[in-house]
Amino acid sequence: MTEDMILNLISTNVVWLLIAILGIIIIFRGVKIVPQSEQYVVERFGKLHKVLGPGINLIVPFLDVVRHKISILERQLPNASQDAITRDNVLLQVETSVFYRILYPEKTVYRIREVDGAIATTVAGIVRAEIGKMDLDEVQSNRTQLITTIKSLVENAVDDWGIEVTRAEILDVNLDQATRAAMLQQLNAERARRAQVTEAEGHKRAVELQADAELYAAEQAAKARRIEADAEAYATGVVAAAIAANGLEAAQYQVALKQVEALNTLGNSPSSNTILVPAHALEAFGNAFNMLKGRS
Repeated sequence: MTEDMILNLISTNVVWLLIAILGIIIIFRGVKIVPQSEQYVVERFGKLHKVLGPGINLIVPFLDVVRHKISILERQLPNASQDAITRDNVLLQVETSVFYRILYPEKTVYRIREVDGAIATTVAGIVRAEIGKMDLDEVQSNRTQLITTIKSLVENAVDDWGIEVTRAEILDVNLDQATRAAMLQQLNAERARRAQVTEAEGHKRAVELQADAELYAAEQAAKARRIEADAEAYATGVVAAAIAANGLEAAQYQVALKQVEALNTLGNSPSSNTILVPAHALEAFGNAFNMLKGRS
C-alpha cells in the first residue's frame, strides 16, 4: 500500500469520524428529555420560541437554545413575619406562610426577576392592608375569613406572573407586651364576673327550691286538714242520720258508750290505783250500763 493510499484512507476515516461526532452533537442538542417535574423555556435568536413539557422533545440544533429549566412542583416560601396595626390601633406581629406553583414558566421568566421575593413583598402588603380594616377581636375570631381574603388578593396580584397560589396561612398573631397584659386583665375580670353570676344563679335556684318545698308542705298540710274535716263531717252526718232514724235513744246510747269507754281507759291507766267518781256520775254510768245491757 502506497503512502498516498494510506493518506487517503486516513482522511476518509477522519471525515467519517467528524461526521459521526457532528451527528452525535446534533442529536444531543436537538433531542431534549424533560423530567416530569420540570418545563423548559426555549429561545430562538434570543426570543421566546416555545415551552417544552415533560417527555421527549425535538428542537433545531444551534438555532434553539434551552434558556431556562423551571420546576413546576409546589413551593413554600420561607415563613415571614411582618408588623401590622389593626383598626383599633393595636400593634400585631403576623407570621405568614405561602405555597405556590408555576403554571406558565414563560410568564414567570420574562415578567418577574425574583419570584419568591416578589410574592413575599406582595403578601406582606396585603396582610397589613387587610388587618388595618379589622379590629383586634375580628382578627382573632375571623382568622379563616382573613386567610381566604389574603389568598384571593395574592392570587389576583400574581396572576400576570404565571403563578398559582395554592395555599396561604396565618401561622401566628402575636401582641405587644402592653396589649397582652391588658387582655389578660380583661380575661381575669370576665372570669370573675362569670363566677359571680354562677354563684348568684345557684343561690337563686336554692331559694326557688326552698320555696317550692315550703309550698309543697303547705299544700300537703291543707290536704290533710281537708281530709280530717271531711272525716269529721262524715261522722257527724252518720250520727245525725242515726238520731234521725232512731230518735233520742240512739243519741243517749252513743253518749253512754263514750262514758263507758272513758271509764275503762281511766281504770286501765298504770298511774291510777283509786278512781273518784262524783255521785251524779255514778247514776249516769248506771244508766249507760243498763242501756248497753239492753242493747246487747
